[in-house]
Amino acid sequence: MTELTSTKLNAESHLLLDQPLLRLPHELARKKFKTVQKHVEHERDVVLSSLKSTANAAFVEQDSVQTLASLDTMISRMQGLKRKMETIHAEEKILHQHSRKRLQHLQDLYEIPSLADVKYDEWSRVRLNRLLVDYLLRSGYGESASALAREKGIEELVDLDVFVQCHKIKESLRGRNTQECLAWCVENRPMMKKISSNLEFQLRLQQYVELCRNRQLLEAMQYAQKYLASHVELWAVVQAAGLLAYPPETQTEPYKGLYSESRWNDLARLFIRTHHELFSIPAQPLLHIALSAGLSALKTPSCHSKNASSSANASSSTTSVCPICSTELNELARNMPYAHHPKSYVENDPVVLPNGRVYGHERLKQTSLKYGLDPAKYVKDPTTAEVFDASKIRKVYIL
Repeated sequence: MTELTSTKLNAESHLLLDQPLLRLPHELARKKFKTVQKHVEHERDVVLSSLKSTANAAFVEQDSVQTLASLDTMISRMQGLKRKMETIHAEEKILHQHSRKRLQHLQDLYEIPSLADVKYDEWSRVRLNRLLVDYLLRSGYGESASALAREKGIEELVDLDVFVQCHKIKESLRGRNTQECLAWCVENRPMMKKISSNLEFQLRLQQYVELCRNRQLLEAMQYAQKYLASHVELWAVVQAAGLLAYPPETQTEPYKGLYSESRWNDLARLFIRTHHELFSIPAQPLLHIALSAGLSALKTPSCHSKNASSSANASSSTTSVCPICSTELNELARNMPYAHHPKSYVENDPVVLPNGRVYGHERLKQTSLKYGLDPAKYVKDPTTAEVFDASKIRKVYIL
């Protein structure tokens, strides 16, 4: 029964890491729907207004040529709307296809009965490849991520286009260009209002700063009146107004900070944070989250003792099978929290050695015999290889 419980697959706990797999397509589909709704409502209002004007003009004996021209204009607008709808519909079909593929991928997990099943290894490898692609995309290696996704056949399980566009806008900001990011803000303005993002204001403020840096003061005042004066962050607007009197070389705060080139990197980070929040993307790479959870689940206080493993201690008589004690992961896990173990597992008839380490009495006896020692007189620590007088060991009682 114990073995069955330990190998039984709990699909729900596995899917905690895979929530973004379905959230992002859902957010993109919702965005497409809002775009369609906006186009339809706009064209409806324009066409109905034109139709009403044309009908009223016909009653006052308007020239038939003008009436036909008005009708042609309305038909042309409807044809343009149709083309937009067809383009968006094709994009939605791709999103739905990706969602179906992802749902099937998650459904496959529920059909795996045990962690020991070979199908679980295959499913886990697919997820690992997804996490690697996600990490590469966040790190700006779009071509490598695309090649890996194509090689492993998981292109429908990863969001290449979203991250590539995000990286492109981020790099444009670092290159001192706000145009692409402003266009993105205009496109997503309704969604940004819901999360109270000030990204667009910060971009406008930076454009104003650049005008002041170049001492284009008249243009800066006109730009501020158009884009900054009506903003709710009046304290920031008041501070920005002081740039008209202070040159870029000033050492006076807060104007020195506003002129600082580091603001471009701040804008890039603000964009990334806003983008990820808008599309329900975790701030940290999923690979980091999975690795952190795994390290914490396995880590114990003994993993970082000076005698943690035989690889770190040549005199140790045992070989550690703990992954955290390995050379590759030991330092990586040093600052991770310890695992929470509600139950303790100890060997039968435990005793404590003078160095504070606890072992089963039978295990110490067998170790001593293995090294040619008389267990009645001496005992040897299996981990540190220290030898102690048998009379110095003490029995452990657990309440």
